[in-house]
Amino acid sequence: MSKQPLLLIAAGGTGGHMFPAQALAEAMLLRGWRVKLSTDARGARYTQGFPHSTEIEEISSATFARGGLLAKAMVAPRLAVGAVSALFAFMRDRPSVVVGFGGYPTIPAMSAAYLMKLPRMIHEQNGILGRVNKIFAAKVDAIACGTWPTDLPDGVAGYHTGNPVRSAILERVEAGYISPGDYPMELLVIGGSQGAGILSDVIPPAIAGLPMDMLRNIRVSHQARDEDHERVTEFYAEQGINADVQPFFHDVPRRMTEAQLVISRAGASSVADLSVIGRPSILIPYAAATGDHQTANARGLVEAGGAIMIPESRLNVDAVTEQILSVLDNPEGAMQMARSAARFGKPDATEALVELVEGLTMKRQEE
Repeated sequence: MSKQPLLLIAAGGTGGHMFPAQALAEAMLLRGWRVKLSTDARGARYTQGFPHSTEIEEISSATFARGGLLAKAMVAPRLAVGAVSALFAFMRDRPSVVVGFGGYPTIPAMSAAYLMKLPRMIHEQNGILGRVNKIFAAKVDAIACGTWPTDLPDGVAGYHTGNPVRSAILERVEAGYISPGDYPMELLVIGGSQGAGILSDVIPPAIAGLPMDMLRNIRVSHQARDEDHERVTEFYAEQGINADVQPFFHDVPRRMTEAQLVISRAGASSVADLSVIGRPSILIPYAAATGDHQTANARGLVEAGGAIMIPESRLNVDAVTEQILSVLDNPEGAMQMARSAARFGKPDATEALVELVEGLTMKRQEE
């Protein structure tokens, strides 16, 4: 058996769980650790980005969120089978630390780690604990919080590590910000795939409501779903607004860096990107997000002075126009927002996660 310490990462099948897991895997491999990823068939679709030296273990998992009554009835047995399999796997190859990133596929590995009293921690990306992380919150040695503050159970301490961001964002840490003025300005509109239709309904007319002398200087990059693409493109063209409308921008880091203002949903990764680069933003949390976690994601950046939040319940054309104007018509205020966002950012999030993992190992060795 290898003498290298083993990190077992358990992560569910969404990008929100898998991206920070991948960042930690990359960093720990560089430090000479072995890394195993435990996930299910759904999560395995996201593993292409992991380093090739990561050992991928596909385990039995299930979720209560999908399927009929029979499928739901089979969830507990399948999770139990997964937990027993993880237990035997850990006995054969004992992890030094087990880290869960949320999602149902983390249940078997975290259960086995708890039963074997292995050093263990969880990482929560959002400001509200996900269902699975909530189960294990009081049963781990540490909770790494991607969003701060995070709503935690009484008596449970969290460490604000931040959410790891991709290298293209890290390359632009606190990139120089050009305040709005009487010259060409960039406005970036990005929304998650879920619930993005309302942004395509409200944001274009809100931009069109800006004063003409400001509007002539504005270029809009608007991310719109395929079903909204044609009408959004036509609206901007009819209003004479210079706009690039696409279903997905592959160069968000560049567009965000060049933007005077970003209008966005409040997904944890979007908030992390905005604060690492340091850009003023108007955040519109997705109202249907589980536990209203996008409002929690936005809260810290708003309180730090780096963003304005508009709840979806108050989202209307006039309100958005007013808030856009409050930023673009106030160069000093916009610069202050950019600086406040950058101060709030956590570009060292991956390193903070690594320190927690290595700290748990050292603590266990000293006991």
